[in-house]
Order: sequence, then C-alpha cells, then structure tokens
Amino acid sequence: EALKVMSKKRFGAVVNVASIVGEMGNAGQVNYSASKGGLIAMSKSFAKEGAARGIRFNCITPGFIATDMTDALSDDVKASYEASIPLKRLGSTSDVAEGVAFLLSDGAGYITGESLKINGGLYM
Repeated sequence: EALKVMSKKRFGAVVNVASIVGEMGNAGQVNYSASKGGLIAMSKSFAKEGAARGIRFNCITPGFIATDMTDALSDDVKASYEASIPLKRLGSTSDVAEGVAFLLSDGAGYITGESLKINGGLYM
C-alpha cells in the first residue's frame, strides 16, 4: 500500500533491515543467511524498478548490536565478539537508527540499491 502512495507522489524511500550474515554467511545459520541475502537482492531489484518513479530502496546490514538478545550472552561470549570487531565494541540501537535515518533523508537522495554496513568493521 505504501508503494502505491509513493508511486503516485513519485517520491519515497524504503530501508530494509537485513543482517551482516546476509553478506558473509554464518555456520549453522543457512536459512537465516539465505533470507537476509534474499532481502538484500530484493532491495536491489526494487531499487531498479522504483528509480523511474523516484522511489529509493536501500538496506542496512547490522552486525552485533547490543540488544536484549545479546544481553543474554555470557560475558565471555560478548568479549569474544568484541575482540573480533575492529572498533572493539558492540553496536548500539542508536547506531542502527542513525543509519536508517540517513538513508531516509534528503542527504541520501542519490543513493539507491545499496547496503549500509553497520558492524564496526567486522565485515568490510
């Protein structure tokens, strides 16, 4: 329904939330990795279709983000993750929200079909 409105106005922006594992894969997460990789590919295809109507489609691909899910991990596991991240910390929900806000802003008006990595350098 939103696309109908955006198409009529010939303006809009969509940001899909995928995951770092959609780009790099992860052992034991074939189904999750495939679904996130598919979301990235879908966004690129929508970007090509929507461009003529002024609609931009992008993705963000967060890495390890401090959430209730990561809070449940042991301190040792979290420390191991942080050690593998070049910026040496988990991301925050604000890091993700700022990335989404940027891609929705006029400042990203010439960006479409891209995936913004928000992962502290874990996957470049």
